[in-house]
Amino acid sequence: MNKATQPQHTPMMQQYLKIKAEYPDQLVFYRMGDFYELFYDDAKKAAALLDISLTARGKSGGNPIPMAGLPYHAAEGYIAKIVRAGESVVICEQFGDPATSKGPLERKVARIVTPGTLSDEAFLDATQDNILLAIHQDNSTFGISLMDISTGRFSLMELADEESLTAELERLKPSEILYNDELSLTAILQNRKGIRAQSPWHFEIETAERLLCQQFNTQDLQGFGCAEMKAAISAAGCLLQYAKDTQRSALPHIRRLQIEQRSDTVILDASTRRNLEIDQNLAGGRDNTLASVMDKTATPMGSRMLRRWLNQPLRNREQLLARQTTIHWLKEGYRYEGISEVLKQIGDIERILSRVGLGSARPRDLERLKEALACLPDLHTLLTCSQRPHHLSLLAEKIRTFPAESELLNKAIINNPPVVVRDGGVISEGYDAELDELRNISENAGDYLIKLEQQERERTGIATLKVGYNRVHGYFIEISKGQASAAPADYIRRQTLKNAERFITPELKTFEDKALSAKSRALAREKALYEEIISLLAKQISPLQEAAQAIAELDTLANLAERADTLNFCAPTLNESPGISIQGGRHPVVEAVLDTPFVANHLDMHPDRRMLIITGPNMGGKSTFMRQAALIALLAHTGSYVPADHVEIGILDRIFTRMGSSDDLAGGRSTFMVEMTETANILHNASVNSLVLMDEVGRGTSTFDGLSLAWSAAEYLAREIKAFTLFATHYFELTALPDQQTGVFNVHLTALEHKDNIVFMHEVQEGPASQSYGLQVAQLAGVPNHVIAQARKKLVQLESDAVSTNGAHTPPPPVQNDMFNTAVHPAIENLKQIDPDSLTPREALELLYSLKAKL
Repeated sequence: MNKATQPQHTPMMQQYLKIKAEYPDQLVFYRMGDFYELFYDDAKKAAALLDISLTARGKSGGNPIPMAGLPYHAAEGYIAKIVRAGESVVICEQFGDPATSKGPLERKVARIVTPGTLSDEAFLDATQDNILLAIHQDNSTFGISLMDISTGRFSLMELADEESLTAELERLKPSEILYNDELSLTAILQNRKGIRAQSPWHFEIETAERLLCQQFNTQDLQGFGCAEMKAAISAAGCLLQYAKDTQRSALPHIRRLQIEQRSDTVILDASTRRNLEIDQNLAGGRDNTLASVMDKTATPMGSRMLRRWLNQPLRNREQLLARQTTIHWLKEGYRYEGISEVLKQIGDIERILSRVGLGSARPRDLERLKEALACLPDLHTLLTCSQRPHHLSLLAEKIRTFPAESELLNKAIINNPPVVVRDGGVISEGYDAELDELRNISENAGDYLIKLEQQERERTGIATLKVGYNRVHGYFIEISKGQASAAPADYIRRQTLKNAERFITPELKTFEDKALSAKSRALAREKALYEEIISLLAKQISPLQEAAQAIAELDTLANLAERADTLNFCAPTLNESPGISIQGGRHPVVEAVLDTPFVANHLDMHPDRRMLIITGPNMGGKSTFMRQAALIALLAHTGSYVPADHVEIGILDRIFTRMGSSDDLAGGRSTFMVEMTETANILHNASVNSLVLMDEVGRGTSTFDGLSLAWSAAEYLAREIKAFTLFATHYFELTALPDQQTGVFNVHLTALEHKDNIVFMHEVQEGPASQSYGLQVAQLAGVPNHVIAQARKKLVQLESDAVSTNGAHTPPPPVQNDMFNTAVHPAIENLKQIDPDSLTPREALELLYSLKAKL
């Protein structure tokens, strides 16, 4: 690849190698006739990725050239597969006429397709944002900027630490990440696709500011409120230039820069997003997620907006109430039904408009835009109501009807146009007189010649006159030798034959000039008209995009109204005072997949009741109860109705979860290390206004260590942080914590036992559980009976040891005080007086705790 200048390479390969040298890390698709060819290492990589044949093309530089090719007309599918694998493709087209070109045709880079800069419909997931992200660090501050070229979204934000950066990467799930190659972000970016290291000069602040001001035609960035966000501006400048370079064009649809502040949202860290399965389940799929239950939107752009709302819940109470009020209005009289029916006809105009701005919109894009604009008057009618809420009025004002653009598309674009414009047949008849004439000549040349022949016979009186054509001399009028002298004065002799003379007239010459080039001229004219239409639409890109965003929000709100109605959700009361009160709460995803009725539960937390120690059997519903509380809180902070009978909630600042078990072997972290890292994050960052879910803390290590850690973490949350905390545990020792710490209460999930069988009631009741039913659950799981029997014997032995008089095997409580120390031994002495045959060891242990509580 480093031999581009050596003379033994053919001229064509020299041209290829020169282009390839500029794009060493991308796959170069090199146009040769009807194929895109790949050479050398690109060919080997493409053959493996696409499962296509690897061949060889002669020799260059004395060696065979590995080569792989694919038809240009089928390239989209192959490119999509490459991009999904995280690779980028450089498209090199050939320019010039093969018939007149001396030497190899010139090739130029027409576009660069990367995972984060896709705009073609064939490459994109309609329900997912396609994010290009840039990261820059300035001292201890991380600046990030994101762009979705397919919709025109462009924003930036600054983050204080790597934990926040990791959380944002989990939220945004970028398709491609640009970062300063001087940064050490290996741990954060490892195992992610589409990572692109950029040289430091791509992030120069002066260049970034100049690029942004040019893009938005402003003198400075003060108006965007980001002038002091140097790290974020540097990232935004790098991102903007990268986008322009890949698109090979200006970006007129990128028309505003939005500032995102984490303080405006309920912050969810990466672990919390995974555990709550907002739009991706723990297995990496999309089934049985909150988004899968909540998304019945009518348009792809509404679906994408809903996912953004779910992943970025708000703290702004006024904004949430505005959404709630709109949902209520849409629910009344089932207004959402008529609106959704109209919205289904609108489609994904947000992405269509971006392709219009990029100049890459295809004929069927314009047809869909034409159909969408035709729906807007009906949508306006449905939104017209004197009692409509203010927020809906604001949306209606943005959803204009665009009569001029609608008329243009109706006149210009035929119904059901071809996929691409290159073969013509896109522009309607009657739109352009010149195009109609060229088409008429091309398609009806025979009819014209018959009419001309008849016309000339009548004019000259020569009955044997003929109009003909040959490839050498073109069109002609032929008259026999004997009648040639009767030819009119405007006949110009073109060719003399043995028995005839051939003439041409000015009219026929004009027709000839048109006819011989009519098809190519018609195609050129049609392409010019098509580009003109795109240009006219692009001039209105700003209001059209504004309307598209308003339609997306209307779709999202109508969808939430439908979900509230269909799933029997209630409107939560958003209080200014802290607390969470849920009556009849349900888990929306579990309820959706159950064949039986979901057992609803209550949750009551307020400043005097901030922590609940949750005990109960495995499979009893502890995790479901905790997660449903978090999902109800999350939905309330998106403005949505929630799955419950009644909910009152104060505005939260963060939601944390420490649930389940997972490891990070690639990062050198065991399951317990991951658990402790997540616990540390909560203890460092939770506040009095946070909701914290902690499940089985300390179970990954020895009993004494785990119990001590669980007790200390719970006590710290209750005494120091005072966060609203749901703390599920199998350490029954923790049920003593409410007796020592104010604001802590016990609740448990109920179960019924009959002989060796167990029935889970899934009901949350006050007080601690009586036992964990571990052996019964193991039996349900299919553990062999002889193992269960042996476990029962061992349990009896262990419980007997736990209440033995010498206390040798009794672990001390993790937190002790003088009263407890002085009470333990008398309590044990009291136990000695009880008939051992009248109590099971478990009952004896529970009696110990009850005595301790009384003391």
